[in-house]
Amino acid sequence: MWRQIAPAFRVTLFFTVLTGLIYPGVVTGLCQELFRWQANGSLIKVSGQVVGSSLIGQNFTEPWDFHPRPSACNYDASDSAASNLGPVSRVLMDRVKAAVAKFRKDNPRYSGPIPADLLTTSASGLDPDISVASAEAQAPRVAHARGASVRQVIALIHQKATRRELGFLGEPEVNVLDLNLALDRKYPRR
Repeated sequence: MWRQIAPAFRVTLFFTVLTGLIYPGVVTGLCQELFRWQANGSLIKVSGQVVGSSLIGQNFTEPWDFHPRPSACNYDASDSAASNLGPVSRVLMDRVKAAVAKFRKDNPRYSGPIPADLLTTSASGLDPDISVASAEAQAPRVAHARGASVRQVIALIHQKATRRELGFLGEPEVNVLDLNLALDRKYPRR
């Protein structure tokens, strides 16, 4: 019996060490050497203090900050998930109506159509980016609260906007945390 079990035990032990210890150790070491910022969570620091990650959205609610898109998980990364609400869902319709009312209340100086990404959640519920149109819709509120001109704030939005992938894929977008930190540097809160 041991003649049959011993080789199986040795193979199991070998692959446990190889795939459970050696491989993860090598990959972790390579990532720390080659991609340290990404491997450690893409954390953004201000004055040595971590203020967030460029990959995970945060719930900014102050009038002087740009607000992110709604979150199905209340910006809790441990609960990341989509809402799975369909287009005819009463819950989704009520959520969007509430988002429209909140946006109109928070942004009384904006009268145009509200960009969809400010009314609907992302697939993960943690999207850190908003469209340029969403940022521009919030620009009058942010400019007023910070004592800057709308033109200055819009220029900063376009400066921080990403470009389309390969020049034609996707839409330009802005990382909300990065934009709010740039505002703090350039136009501090009054």
